[in-house]
This record gives sequence, C-alpha cells and structure tokens, in this order.
Amino acid sequence: MSEIKTVGLLGGGVIGAGWAARCLLNGLDAVVCDLDPEAERKLGEVVANAERATRQMTLAPLGPPGRLRVTRDIEDAAASADFIQESLPEQEDIKIPLLARAAKAARPDVIIGSSTSGLLPSRLQAEIAHPERFLVGHPFNPVYLIPLVEVCGGDKTAPETKDRAAAFYASLGMRPLIVRKEIDGFIADRLMEALWREALWLVNDDIATAEEIDDAMRFGPGLRWAFMGTFLTYRIAGGEAGMRHFMAQFGPSLKWPWSKLMDVPDLTGELLDKIVAQSDAQADGRTIREWERLRDDCLVSVMQGLSGHEFGAGAVLTDYGKALFERGYAAAREVDHDPGQPLRLHSARVLPEWIDFNGHMTESRYLQVFGDGTESLLRYIGADATYHRGGFSYYTVETHIRHLREAGVGAPLHIVTQVLGADEKRIHIFHSLFETESGTLLATAENMQLHVDTRHGRACPAAAEVLAKLQPIVEGHAALPMPEAAGRAIAMPKPKNQAGNRR
Repeated sequence: MSEIKTVGLLGGGVIGAGWAARCLLNGLDAVVCDLDPEAERKLGEVVANAERATRQMTLAPLGPPGRLRVTRDIEDAAASADFIQESLPEQEDIKIPLLARAAKAARPDVIIGSSTSGLLPSRLQAEIAHPERFLVGHPFNPVYLIPLVEVCGGDKTAPETKDRAAAFYASLGMRPLIVRKEIDGFIADRLMEALWREALWLVNDDIATAEEIDDAMRFGPGLRWAFMGTFLTYRIAGGEAGMRHFMAQFGPSLKWPWSKLMDVPDLTGELLDKIVAQSDAQADGRTIREWERLRDDCLVSVMQGLSGHEFGAGAVLTDYGKALFERGYAAAREVDHDPGQPLRLHSARVLPEWIDFNGHMTESRYLQVFGDGTESLLRYIGADATYHRGGFSYYTVETHIRHLREAGVGAPLHIVTQVLGADEKRIHIFHSLFETESGTLLATAENMQLHVDTRHGRACPAAAEVLAKLQPIVEGHAALPMPEAAGRAIAMPKPKNQAGNRR
C-alpha cells in the first residue's frame, strides 16, 4: 500500500466534513464529493471550528494543513485518492451503487471505509470491485475531536485491510476499535440506542423533559463514562470485593421492571411535537454553530484533563500530541540550515485562549512558546523522544525572558535561535521571538540547558552523536554578534540621596 497523501471523501455533510477537517489538520489533502452548491462554504466553516478546537486541545504544532478540493464527480474523488471514506446518506440503495462506482474508479489497493452507523459491511460490499479492501470505519460526531472509530469488516474483508485501516485512523489521532463480529449497529450505537429508547419513554410518560434527562446524564454518570465506561464503573461500585460483589448485590435488579428497553413508544405526531418543542426550549436561541463550539470546548476540556493522567481518551490525546511534535521536529530536521546563521526551527500562532484581559498574549504563553523553541533545538540535535526513552535528556536550569511588545490573537510567530556556547554537559541558548508578518521583535529568552542522566538524576556528558550535531552550530554561531540583551539581569538604578551619593 502506498503512502496516504490524499483522502477521497464521498459526502460532505456533518460526518464527511468532520473527516475532511481531521484529514486536513493532519496535513493530508482531501477531495470531497458533494452535490450541495454550498458545500465548500459549509466545509470551510467546519474546518475553521475544527482547527480552533484542535489547537486548544494540544500544544503540539499541527503543521501545514492539507489542501481541500470539492468535486461533484464521485469518480474524480475516488481516482485521486489513496484512501476513501464514504459518508453518504444512511440508505443501502444510495450507498451500494455509489460505492461500486467509487471502487471501479479507485486503484485496487485503496481501502474504502464506510462511516455507516449501523448498516452491515457484507451488504455494502456486495457490488464492489475488490471487496476485500472494504470495511466500516464508523466515527462519532464531531469526527475531528472524538477519537473512537469502530472498524468492522464484512464477509469478504481481508484481515490485513482492517489492520491497515486501523493504522491509518490511528495516524489521525484516533482510537480504532476492531469489532470482532459483524452486527447491526456495531457496539457503541447499540449501547446509545438502548439509552435513547428509555429516554423516549421518559418523555412520552411525562416523567422527565428532554433537558432533565440530559441533566441526569451530564451531571452524573456521563462524567464517569468519559474515562471509565460501564464495566469499570460497576467494578469500583462493588468495593474491595470487585465485580462479583457488585453483581451479587445488584444483579437481581436486572429482573425488575425498571426499563422498557424491549419496547419503544410510537413516534406519533404528538410525541414528536413534544420532543421538538422541548429541544427548542433547551437550545435557548443559540445557533447550531454556537452549540458546536460549546460542545467542542467542553470535549477539549474533558480530554485535556484526562490527558494529564494519560488515561482513557486522554491517553489517546497524549500519544497524538507526541506524534504531532515528532512530525514537526522531523520536518525541521529535513531543512538544510546554515550552521553559520541563527536557526529558525519553531513557529506558532497566538490562539484565542492565550489572550489575557488586556487583549494580549499572556505571560505564561511566552514561556510556553520559548519552551517549544528550546525543544525544537534539542530535537534538531538528536535529543528527541527516543533519546529520552534511553534515559537521557536536557533540563532547563535557568531562564531570563524580556517582554518587549504585545502580541494579539491570531498573530503568526516564529523563533530565531542562537547558541551562545556549549560544552559536553551544557547548552547556552538565546531565543528571539518575532511577529512573522511585521518582523517585530516581541520578546527574547536566554536559558541554560543541563544534560542529565534521568535514571540517576545527575548531570552527565551528552551522547557523542548529539555533541557531533551540536558542535558545528556552536562553531558557526561563535562568529555571530553577541545579542545585545545576552547576559542581562533584572536591575534598577539605585536612587540618589539628597547629597547626590548613591545609597
């Protein structure tokens, strides 16, 4: 299978647009087939929301985005793709013939994934050329934030197809879950459907409103489900005795007539009107885009919180952030930098959440950007994640930052780095932070890095290959003028006393 650079997306609705955003933000080109004359505008709005949310979610640099192209020709989207993801209306009589057309136009080795939330892959692949490369890759809205994607093959799907698709989805920062057996609705939707059926009965019987049912979930078990799920939650509920004790204590309640999961109310006009009216009241006048942004912000907060524990969806986010950093560092290493000139290894953009009450980038974000600049230099000389896993790293032992100008939201930034000196254990670094478009110097940072044996917690010489990469930079930068602010300390002139003598 060739490297995936272009993704063909069949359908540009809510799910298709989410796929487009996730692919574009991972540097992949996306060709979207959609007949809506407003498709390009709608896709652009979703991608903008996705970029906003993703930049909040991870401090890792996203890298340059891919290119978006919209077409009305399904063969065009398929022929140019290295991977195809179908997100057409949830009807077999629409999906099957269009998938067959796409498969005929695509190269034989191109995987075709369907975003269907419940249709069986064995039926969808019935008319596809090379059906062994077809499977379901069922995502969850918003596709660009929620990591889960259920991977389910049909009768004719090759096992390696599922592995290759799972690897591709994982490269986009997702958590593939391979469904062991083909089943209607797969796993997550069957669970959600059970809850949805019971919620409909609660509204139908006037036990609770739509908002009250949502409150019962979002203030209660929904918070646990974000990171533990049902089984682990119930195991803990069993105390020290675990799941067996929980089942012995609460298992008999499964026979109680608490729910109506095997039955569902008729969706009469009266019930539908009631649900719509309650939902409208719950929306409280906010637009769909406003609710999407609020939803995204909340999901970002939950996943960032979990990321600090490297647990659940937070562990996926942590790994994704690491992968993004590695991509950025790899791209910087590939550039042929002149060792006799300052290095330009890191760039960023001032995000809305970086702004303080004065409308300027807050102090902590300057430190963050400079820290990323230092990390870029260390990765450039080979002190990367692999090096760290080997038990060695550079630690910051001293930093001095000067704040010279303000930076507003959206401002593009870049760092120019000069190595003032180094020996086998230390690197003396001077960063200059610029606003890229105007060239304005915003701040400088001077810091000292100490090489450490992380297993024993003490300084030690850096590896020979790191020093070999560092030495030409040190020698080249030695001929550069010393920055005017280098070596400065915070000081104020002492006031004179009345006799004119300094105290």
